[in-house]
Amino acid sequence: MILNEWTMIAIGLAVILAVIIPVLWIGRWRERKRLRGQFGPEYEREVAVSGSRARAVDELEARRRRVASYELRALTPADKEELTARWRELQKGFVERPSEAVARATALIDEAMERRGYPLGEIRHKDADLSVHYPREVQAYREAGTVAERSRRGDATTEELREAMVNYRVLFDHLLGNGYEPRREIAS
Repeated sequence: MILNEWTMIAIGLAVILAVIIPVLWIGRWRERKRLRGQFGPEYEREVAVSGSRARAVDELEARRRRVASYELRALTPADKEELTARWRELQKGFVERPSEAVARATALIDEAMERRGYPLGEIRHKDADLSVHYPREVQAYREAGTVAERSRRGDATTEELREAMVNYRVLFDHLLGNGYEPRREIAS
């Protein structure tokens, strides 16, 4: 039986596709696994928000590339000391004025981020940028930000404000590098 040209072309294409599709699928699977390991719960959050694993992967990769372009730096000992002293002061003020303390904590975290080299010009990227180096802490930061916003409207309880301060403190400590530095392998 002699195969005509079209049959040969169809067989050739089928063989090529049989090789290419699994290779592409395996590559995408490995990328998702790597991002899931890097971003932890932030990966699943982004999948839920975007509605698609492929869109989530694209978004997380875009975050990585954007943050890799920043000139991030460790804080100087003097910066750490100053920011820590200011944090202590605002914590002391929490008892008398919890809403004000949370607002000041928000501003202090922004300042620490800026001193580390995160550009704060695009506020919509702030949480996303933090998730690259602090994927587990960013959710607590978001929760604290929600409480801070409700506090500005006069709609947060003292207990919620206390929890916001605790959540902010976790990220604040990481930004200051208190025994922790972001993983370097994710900046690539």
